[in-house]
Amino acid sequence: MNKPDLTQQARWNVPLITEIRGTGKRCYIPRPFEAETETEVSIPEPLRRKEDPKLPEVSELELVRHVVRLSQMNYGVDLGPIPLGSCTMKYNPKINETIARFPEFALAHPWQPEETVQGTLKAMWLLEESLKKLTGFTGVSLQPAAGAHGELTGVLMIRAYHHSKNEEHRDEILIPDSAHGTNPASAAMAGFKVVEIPSNEEGRIDLEALEAALSEKTAGMMITNPNTLGIFETNILQINDMIHKAGGLIYLDGANFNGIMGVVKPAEMGFDVMHINLHKTFSTPHGGGGPGSGVVLVNQKLEPYLPVPRIRYDSNQDYYHLSYDYPETIGKIHGYYGNIGVIIRALAYIARMGGEGLRKACITAVVNANYLMKKVSAIEGLELPQDPSIPRKHEFVASSVPLEKKTGVNTLKIAKRLLDYKIHAPTIYFPLIVHEALMIEPTETESKETLDEIAEAFRRIIEEAKEQPEIFDSAPTTTASYKLDELSLAKHPVLTAKMAEELMKNP
Repeated sequence: MNKPDLTQQARWNVPLITEIRGTGKRCYIPRPFEAETETEVSIPEPLRRKEDPKLPEVSELELVRHVVRLSQMNYGVDLGPIPLGSCTMKYNPKINETIARFPEFALAHPWQPEETVQGTLKAMWLLEESLKKLTGFTGVSLQPAAGAHGELTGVLMIRAYHHSKNEEHRDEILIPDSAHGTNPASAAMAGFKVVEIPSNEEGRIDLEALEAALSEKTAGMMITNPNTLGIFETNILQINDMIHKAGGLIYLDGANFNGIMGVVKPAEMGFDVMHINLHKTFSTPHGGGGPGSGVVLVNQKLEPYLPVPRIRYDSNQDYYHLSYDYPETIGKIHGYYGNIGVIIRALAYIARMGGEGLRKACITAVVNANYLMKKVSAIEGLELPQDPSIPRKHEFVASSVPLEKKTGVNTLKIAKRLLDYKIHAPTIYFPLIVHEALMIEPTETESKETLDEIAEAFRRIIEEAKEQPEIFDSAPTTTASYKLDELSLAKHPVLTAKMAEELMKNP
């Protein structure tokens, strides 16, 4: 690995597309529109433009160069590793992208008659059946559009379950202090009070604190297993038994499904409901605000409350259809039936991997995480907040507290400096129970050579912190932009091209 050249300032001065507009240039000249019938469009005066739009007038060559230059400024998993803990930013096979773009899937309209989209309905049904086998659950909904959406769907079903038993007094959801931040938000949105359960020194749930929190008000518990520290809750059977004996249900946040996929079935651990982030585990590019899919799976207790419509298969007629005939359903939680592109990618991934391939992906992710953890934890200045002898699953959390005390270089500065080594920073300052947290998930798709490069980058950065801590004040120096004034940007965000133009005129 070459050490970054601090003398090279690689900031890109790329103009806005509107700044390179010419006169009379065109990339494509469309044919004149010829309507079959004469139509008259009347635009109300308040909605009419007062001046021509500032559309760029550039040639195809100019446009291609501009777009390619912009793409080179951006960092993506096709260029290097993105070890974001709890996010699973892994490489995904390009063929799955191609399959998701088949016009029969991509161009179908959700209002088409069922008989015209039998292939799409079958694909959705096959994915449901595959996920049932992977998890051990009996019911599934593909509707939720993201992980947090799946969480909300799950706790709404828990609420419906208790209300059906005239147990409206059950209004508390227990959540560990290591949980994903969306868990308490989802529980609160569903009308529950959130009760936080502390972790013990091992990073697992404190069973005594859990026992003390249980009461007749307990509606259930939301738990991530493996948790956000990458540690498996070895007492999970006892935990679930405690919740059930108290009259509650237990929700599994499946965002960390990579750590157990194909090895253990969540339903067999005693969970009643879970969501899976298809966009993390099953081959959809993650990040950028979407699209996502937070598929929800349930056991028989909660199956009546699943969102509608549900996909049904009539074997006698070999026909797939949507059914709304579920009187206890919580209703629709998505405008249509789910994000179909994500669903198709997931099915393509599962079909090509097979059960053994999915299991191998999980095992490889765990091996990669533990290998990198051993290398990173051996670097003086970094430490593991929990016992290093406890195996981690798909991710681990390190802390830079020793380095900060000695040099003043904290986790944020390390993350910025990693960008100069052409490595995307891991998740930082999460989970909140770890001071100066670096949450690292290498995923199963990175090679041993790449893991060694990541560890070497950390080692060199720690050396720099001890010898030249001042260089961290300006890092990163080799990216498209210099170190940003994040406080000013938060107070005065630039949200439109027009705002950017004004800022460039009057910096």
